[in-house]
Amino acid sequence: MTILAKKEMSEEDIKLQFITPAILDKWDKNRITMETRITDGKICLNGNFVHRDKKSAKFADYVLYWSSSFPIAIVEAKDNNHSVSFGLQQAIAYAQMMDVPFVYSSNGDAFYEHDMLTGMECEIALDDFPTPNELMERYKANANGGQGLSENELAVISQPYYSSQNTYEPRYYQRVAVNRTVDAIARGVMRLLLVMATGTGKTYTAFQIVYRLLKSGMKRKILYLADRNILVDQSIQQDFSPLEKVIHKINVAKDNKTTITSHQVYFSLYQQLIGDDDKEHFSELFDKDFFDLIIVDECHRGSAKEDSKWRRILDYFSSATQIGMTATPKETTYTSNISYFGEPIYTYSLKNGIEDGFLAPFKVISITTDISDGWRPLKGQRDYYGNEIEDRIYNNTDYDYNIIIQDRINQVALEITNYLISTDRMQKTIVFCATEDAAERMRVALVNFNKDMVAQNPDYVVRITGSDEYGKSKLDYFISVGSPYPVIATTSKLLSTGADCKMTKLIVLDENIGSMTEFKQIIGRGTRLREKEGKTHFVVMDFRGVTRLFYDKKWDGPIEIDPNYHPPKPKEGPDIIVDPPAPPPEPQEKPYVDVNGCTVRIINKVVSVYDADGKLLRHENIIDYTRTNILGEYADLEHFIRSWNGEEKKKTISELFKEHGIDLQALKESQGMGDIDDFDFIIHIAFDKKPLTRKERANDVKKRDFISKYNGLAKEVLEALLDMYSNEGIYQIEDTQVLKLDPFIRMGKPAAIVKLFGGKEGYKKAVKELEEEIYKVV
Repeated sequence: MTILAKKEMSEEDIKLQFITPAILDKWDKNRITMETRITDGKICLNGNFVHRDKKSAKFADYVLYWSSSFPIAIVEAKDNNHSVSFGLQQAIAYAQMMDVPFVYSSNGDAFYEHDMLTGMECEIALDDFPTPNELMERYKANANGGQGLSENELAVISQPYYSSQNTYEPRYYQRVAVNRTVDAIARGVMRLLLVMATGTGKTYTAFQIVYRLLKSGMKRKILYLADRNILVDQSIQQDFSPLEKVIHKINVAKDNKTTITSHQVYFSLYQQLIGDDDKEHFSELFDKDFFDLIIVDECHRGSAKEDSKWRRILDYFSSATQIGMTATPKETTYTSNISYFGEPIYTYSLKNGIEDGFLAPFKVISITTDISDGWRPLKGQRDYYGNEIEDRIYNNTDYDYNIIIQDRINQVALEITNYLISTDRMQKTIVFCATEDAAERMRVALVNFNKDMVAQNPDYVVRITGSDEYGKSKLDYFISVGSPYPVIATTSKLLSTGADCKMTKLIVLDENIGSMTEFKQIIGRGTRLREKEGKTHFVVMDFRGVTRLFYDKKWDGPIEIDPNYHPPKPKEGPDIIVDPPAPPPEPQEKPYVDVNGCTVRIINKVVSVYDADGKLLRHENIIDYTRTNILGEYADLEHFIRSWNGEEKKKTISELFKEHGIDLQALKESQGMGDIDDFDFIIHIAFDKKPLTRKERANDVKKRDFISKYNGLAKEVLEALLDMYSNEGIYQIEDTQVLKLDPFIRMGKPAAIVKLFGGKEGYKKAVKELEEEIYKVV
């Protein structure tokens, strides 16, 4: 018996009745996943409201697998009011993302096939859907431009990814990166380059590559190279931990050639293998054909430079397959990742990651001081130590590099502090400074402006630089998700790359950056998402005009950005007016100008909003954005008041603003107006009316003696509702559930209270009249 005609069926009905049975007739259910999530949906920063756009998440109706690591077909379903091929273009887009060779669309009448290998399309009857073996035979014949698959490639395809309760399944782009890499190695490709944005799991991807190559027997001895100890230790302890029994971290002082050969996966610093004395320890420990695979982490940092001593390691082990991994491939006169490793076998950019919802989007606050573009000393002006200051115009390229302006440091530190006070004082913050000395001066200034927080824990602000042993000892705590301290790290170069700073929410740029590679690496410090811990996006605060690099064609975006941030008045709390830090005890080579020699002011902050390709859309601030949206909904004040009073639930209007990306409550808090109602905030922002606090409105109602027309307990109920509005707001008194709370519960049960007003409708009418009285505009 058929309950619905085919044309009346939903897409889910069509899948259940026609498509799923046709696939299951040829495929084991263990080889099929349905409603397979490809992306999570982009996190959007609209106004001051952050939300994940679930509508942008991508799901494939069916993914069919030859093996657990090799998806071979995608099927997209549509209802029967669409043509058989209607879903094909959507499915092809998914197949391109996932490197899937066969694509199908169906409306329940038939299947329509697109072969990604040959470009051919054809219609197939429902009962003629191909079997796994049929698709695999076609894939074997037509892969690699029609050259087919080698035995090695077939062996690798069948190898699963590593999985356990403690690891996550690879994301689609990680699968593609792994599959393309192991497939290329199986074909005999010797030099490969993988480009994956910071935060997208390069090390996890490298682990899965190593795991599958070891399990297939294709590679037996593997060397993983990095140039920072933290990168090596993080990799061994985290992503590579399932292989801990076969891992060895090279120590040239202890290792010897006879015993070191018993391991499978070796980790080493470049610097370990080539000592400070330029001694080639790698040739002392290993024969040149010992390794059959070398992975070069952060390969943009020197390994591809022809005259680099690190390059000698790669040249010595030239018989090994070598994989370069980087977020930022470097192409200069002296260094070329591409000329050494070849064109990237796969690229997954920061833009891709943010649009897919796997990386955190960000806002940019661009800040200009009155000396950003130039400061000139007075004639004969001397610095703090009595040395005459060279008479020329100094600007952002000079400060902290060629001259120290103490009040500029103070203003930067104060701006950072005000931002943290108005948002969250415990958010992980990295301040990139011009030099290690500048990082220390910034640390001192931040300590003085945050002395209340430093009193709670001296590690609230810590300098973490290459020469600071104490700071370096705190690095693991700073990057730890579970450790609250340090909160603010001032640094020069140490944290610009490699350190896995998962919870960084604020990146401050107070150094000059001319390198796009370095700029991308620094931005990458904030891109990791940690939604469960409250990390949904991050902020870049720029004091040097560095974010001009977003306009460079080499930037891959996206820049969904809001730089003009007008810091609200700090919430009640710390007194941040402090004596300026003392000057350095010893004269400096650079002129040192104290606050008496040059005072500095913040003169401009710009909010810039960009599209995903880095094109500037508009300049705005959140108040202007809110005003525009209010006036878009309500033509004038009278229209708004009529709409407000007409709404049975005032919360409906608040929800309407959230759809436009405006969180009225958060915005009021940020403007120091948390004690006023949404009603007053709206009429103040959009219609230039003086806002009244809730207490002022409640007192006006009492003066007009509105409640006196009620007697006894009914009057007490309305007085209590008015007091509740005064303290908590209108949304609380709109809900009849409030009658179950204090002080109403002491007045009787809700049913009894409602009866005082002649029943539920009478109670609602009384509350409505009270609301109209509250919002009278005189």
